[in-house]
Amino acid sequence: MSNSDFIYGFYFNAEGPADPIPSLNELDNNRPSWLHFDYTEETTQTYLREVSGLNPVVADALLCDETRPRATTLDDGLLISLRGVNLAPNSDPEDMVSIRLWVTKNRVISTRRRRLLSANDIAVSMENGTGPKSATDLVVQLTDLLISRMTNTIEDIEDKVSVIEESILTNNSYALRNEISDVRRQIISLRRYLSPQKEAMNQLISEKIAFFTASEKIQLRETTDHLTRLVEDLDSVRDRAAVTQEELSNGLAEQMNSRMYVLSIVAAIFLPLGFLTGLWGVNVGGIPGAESSTAFSVFVASLVAIISVQIWLFKKNKWF
Repeated sequence: MSNSDFIYGFYFNAEGPADPIPSLNELDNNRPSWLHFDYTEETTQTYLREVSGLNPVVADALLCDETRPRATTLDDGLLISLRGVNLAPNSDPEDMVSIRLWVTKNRVISTRRRRLLSANDIAVSMENGTGPKSATDLVVQLTDLLISRMTNTIEDIEDKVSVIEESILTNNSYALRNEISDVRRQIISLRRYLSPQKEAMNQLISEKIAFFTASEKIQLRETTDHLTRLVEDLDSVRDRAAVTQEELSNGLAEQMNSRMYVLSIVAAIFLPLGFLTGLWGVNVGGIPGAESSTAFSVFVASLVAIISVQIWLFKKNKWF
């Protein structure tokens, strides 16, 4: 559910569907809860800085526009910043969407600017009674959803690189250069955030946080392993894309050299012919054979002989 105060607001319920929070004015701080805000809203900024009772450092982190993935313990809670792929229509997946969380034993406050499908999925599951039952369970499920959605994006990039690799074997096209450049740009953008996100997840499971249960820590470790594999896959695809681009450049260079070679042979053959025809075509007196009826035939035969000698010399020197 959502209202003018926040995007989603629920009380955790271990036995069924989560109870919605009507408004911030009716919030019961004694019940475990999750509040999800749009940090660009003025009401959100006022609540987090002046009403929520949060440490100013935490409030600033939840409202910060630019963040990198991290997990930091502070006082009795955990400050987390994570990113997920942007799956909104007409958006680039590598333009990743960030979410910030302040997690305590019985409370989660999260903020975002752009819509994040993983947070929406959790809200729907809580309404249906299948969602997280506690604050730490929400963190576990959210991280798993974020990483799972990255899998399809990285697999799509792998498929693109495979198609380009196959295309290069049959056609060294200049159009492929733009495709492989776009793929490498996507890989670089994803790698920029996935690497620190892996470090944040490692920090999350290594911190001595008492309110995470043993089973939840195991789930977080599995999610971290999944993310590690994705980063390794992305590194592998990045190397393949680099090799593919190099192979494409070499193929295009060979095509250009081959064409320049043919043009050079043609120019070498016709250079002396052009010189002779230009010389004999000068419109001045004294040109040999000007008065002879057989001069033209002799001249053409001489040109054919010159071409024959040139071709013989080129073949002898293995120039073609």
